[in-house]
Amino acid sequence: MRLIDPLPADRRAARLALLLPGLAVYGASVGMMLRADLGQMPWGVLDQGLAGVLGIEVGTSSILVGALVLLLWVPLRRRPGLGTLCNVVLVGLSINATLALLPAPSSLGARIPLLVAGVLLNAVATGAYIGAGMGAGPRDGLTTGIAARGHSVRVVRTTIELVVLGAGWLLGGTVGVGTLLYAVAIGPLVHRTLPAFELRSRPVEPVPTA
Repeated sequence: MRLIDPLPADRRAARLALLLPGLAVYGASVGMMLRADLGQMPWGVLDQGLAGVLGIEVGTSSILVGALVLLLWVPLRRRPGLGTLCNVVLVGLSINATLALLPAPSSLGARIPLLVAGVLLNAVATGAYIGAGMGAGPRDGLTTGIAARGHSVRVVRTTIELVVLGAGWLLGGTVGVGTLLYAVAIGPLVHRTLPAFELRSRPVEPVPTA
């Protein structure tokens, strides 16, 4: 019995070249939004709130949350891919590295462009790591796994993100204009970035017959 999905048979080098930088940039974009301090995406709010409660780095909190979400795949009978496992670890490490290297801007005039740049980079990174086709992220996989039981993807995703947002806010995570901007913008942005990065399997050439 396989514990993870097999790697795609084709274009593995190209897939890894999208996956790994995509995850690193995704974490960097989260770090940028954190430094802007104007509100986070729902899962980022949870990571931030949990980090404050536990006294750990936000990226470390992201790794813990990702691992716990991955455990929820078990009753849903979903298997992670290599990209799923890389997502859990690399995004969190990249968040920590970005927060260590990027100083917090003091003026609102600097925080707003940092927030916008973070949202835009997040959309690019999402298109890259999903386009690599090496497994859904743990949070996306939870959504699609529950939806596969006969529920609307939109309803499931909205419900999960509202619960996560509320829990993160209660734990002390930052909710603000950045949260609203992300909610409004990320869907249309990824709608454009995903087709630009998506790697489709090459068609199998027919074997000539005598």
